[in-house]
Amino acid sequence: MMAPVRVPPSLARGTVLLRRVLTIFLLGALLTRSSIRIQDPLEHVRRFTRSIEFDFLGWTLDALGVKWAQTSLGLTGYLSEPARREAVLEYAQLLVREGELEGQLAEILGAPSPPPDANPDAVRQELDVARQREDQLEPVVEAILQEQTSIILDQLGLTAAGAPMPPVAFRFSRLPWALIVSPREVVRQDASIQISPDTTLDDQIALESNVERGLNVSALVVPIGGIGTYPTMVQQTPSLGFVAEVVAHEWTHNTLTLQPLGLAYESSAELRTMNETTASLMGKEVGSRTIALFYPSLAPPVPSPELRSGPTSKTAEPPPFDFRAEMHTTRLTVDELLAEGKIDEAERYMEERRQFIWDNGYHLRRLNQAYFAFYGAYADEPGGPAGEDPIGAGVRALWADSASPAQFLRTMARMDEVADLQAELTRRGLTIP
Repeated sequence: MMAPVRVPPSLARGTVLLRRVLTIFLLGALLTRSSIRIQDPLEHVRRFTRSIEFDFLGWTLDALGVKWAQTSLGLTGYLSEPARREAVLEYAQLLVREGELEGQLAEILGAPSPPPDANPDAVRQELDVARQREDQLEPVVEAILQEQTSIILDQLGLTAAGAPMPPVAFRFSRLPWALIVSPREVVRQDASIQISPDTTLDDQIALESNVERGLNVSALVVPIGGIGTYPTMVQQTPSLGFVAEVVAHEWTHNTLTLQPLGLAYESSAELRTMNETTASLMGKEVGSRTIALFYPSLAPPVPSPELRSGPTSKTAEPPPFDFRAEMHTTRLTVDELLAEGKIDEAERYMEERRQFIWDNGYHLRRLNQAYFAFYGAYADEPGGPAGEDPIGAGVRALWADSASPAQFLRTMARMDEVADLQAELTRRGLTIP
């Protein structure tokens, strides 16, 4: 049985603080006018996206209203810890059940000869009931997970007077797609524009083609798991481990927003990598602690000694396909070809590799410069699409050398140049392998 978790009294004050912060953001949103900067290079891309861009102002106003209601009503104040845990688990189970029912309905309606006992109306009715219950639980579950994440942040020393700054606030949401644009001659993210979640696959493919033909660039529409607005946007999924990680990841972006590292996010690809790698490391740490404390049955099992030490038999089977290793190899070759000015060769090579990776079970729709520009910035693990990236390796080295997550985050937050990272590594006597 899990011991009761002490909720710091300061978290109650944090609720008041959250209400004040939300008020400031609400007023700011109401006073904001969207404007177009003609000199902004993004405008070249936005010629193709303006009609389908995501409405951040409308979403933010709606989310702020929901968050205000949550803080005003005190949705979790009268729930015991077991009741909170059960509410979150029920919500996750509802999402699983909805997916099953949607699959059943699609099979019934799409089958050439539906089974004689098929009853689509019964499936629709059960699906409606599940969605109604989901709508009831969603604001409660958000409030619970916000509070649980705040408790972990407090335990890690990442609060002021016991409350995170800014307060943890997120909304489950259908996330927009992101159009990523990179030059063809080098892997570099030059634009990231969020477009409507209702954009169909056919429209995504057409958009990529139009942008590439019109601007002679590499383009790719990618899914995203969260966005660091305030409140943050988090993908709705039954995977609580993923949710806990993304909530903490996006809170990290929020807390960095008014600090040097956050302010420098758009300054260069290297600083973007520093930002995203910092948030990824923090997200995994805080998210895993949240699951371990509040939902221990969902925590991954500790590997047995045999698994930790690796295979001992000389006749061990060959290792399975290693996606990260293959992507790492691909990125290195692509960078070499582009450095030699062999753009067409690099693009043909990426398509060949995509087909090879597809045949091994990883179904990438496209593999191009924009793919590596987007996914290469998340360098919290070695290898993968980041290639030979010394920035990600440097951030990981500081993480491993830090006495605590709080020390790591405060050290990274002060940086606004790549030279700051290099100087800190030198000061600590750290070298990048």
